[in-house]
Amino acid sequence: MITEVGTKSLTLVQAVNDALRIMLKEREDVIVLGEDVGKNGGVFRATDGLLEEFGEQRVIDTPLSEAGFTGAAIGMALGGFRPVVEIQFLGFIYPAYEQIMTHAARMRSRTRGHFAVPLVIRAPYGAGVRAPEIHSDSTEALFTHMPGIKVVCPASPYDAKGLLIAAIEDPDPVLFLEPMRSYRAFREDVSEGKYTIEIGKGKKWREGDDVTVIAWGAMVPVAMKAAEEAEKKGIDADVIDLRTLYPLDKDIIAESVQKTGRAVIVQEAHATGGLANDILAVINDTSFFYQHAPVERVTGFDVPVPFFAYEDDYLPTPARVLRAIEKVMSF
Repeated sequence: MITEVGTKSLTLVQAVNDALRIMLKEREDVIVLGEDVGKNGGVFRATDGLLEEFGEQRVIDTPLSEAGFTGAAIGMALGGFRPVVEIQFLGFIYPAYEQIMTHAARMRSRTRGHFAVPLVIRAPYGAGVRAPEIHSDSTEALFTHMPGIKVVCPASPYDAKGLLIAAIEDPDPVLFLEPMRSYRAFREDVSEGKYTIEIGKGKKWREGDDVTVIAWGAMVPVAMKAAEEAEKKGIDADVIDLRTLYPLDKDIIAESVQKTGRAVIVQEAHATGGLANDILAVINDTSFFYQHAPVERVTGFDVPVPFFAYEDDYLPTPARVLRAIEKVMSF
């Protein structure tokens, strides 16, 4: 659904703010809450101006207790509201993990469909912004393992707005991951009106016939740069942005890999237990006999995200992705 009006050039964080403003205006049951979301407008200013416009009953500064305000938001959702929680950084979400996975994700099943939890949890994530320890985690796979909660991760301003509106309207809990590295990295024309993007559907950023490169969040621009470098070497890459990490769009993965016969998966997270392994399983389940080479994964390393001096060595780079592309092409 989309309401056709003009467009404006927005960064990703501005698109998030725009989506929140639209939903606060449209629905009185939408409430924004979290640490510093009101007076300060959020640590990244994603909620800037919302307190002044909608008041402290709709935009609520909470105590420093992720378990406390996430649990309160679950209660609000059960009571008929549509709360949007901001966790300042994904690495701060762990105190609330029990509330999310034991209660929010299971409530529909636990009550045999009598109760739903229309809750959105927004969390900036990822490295590359020179943040201190625990601020740069990319542990999305901890949440894709639990049925009952959807996990969304936009890579662009347009998708961020449409997916966040869809998440707020969704009857079930959604973890909405926002790549910090992309918050102000580039602008994009975004509709000024309300529109939604279907949760569970990936997006093709680039068409190619030789190799499929799969990424999400801040790794999509990295994959695109690698694909552009590969093109100079005569290699034409399909670049897929998953957009939703749970449920995965298995169709877009299978369709592309069956066309190209080769695949490279790019994830910022640590290698062990990461979402790339699930994607690899999807490829083997749907497209094994189409493959011309083993799937390559380009990932972070199995260490905590390092401090500033070594952060760039931890993150996947276009050069690392290009080497993986060349490896599957030469197999």
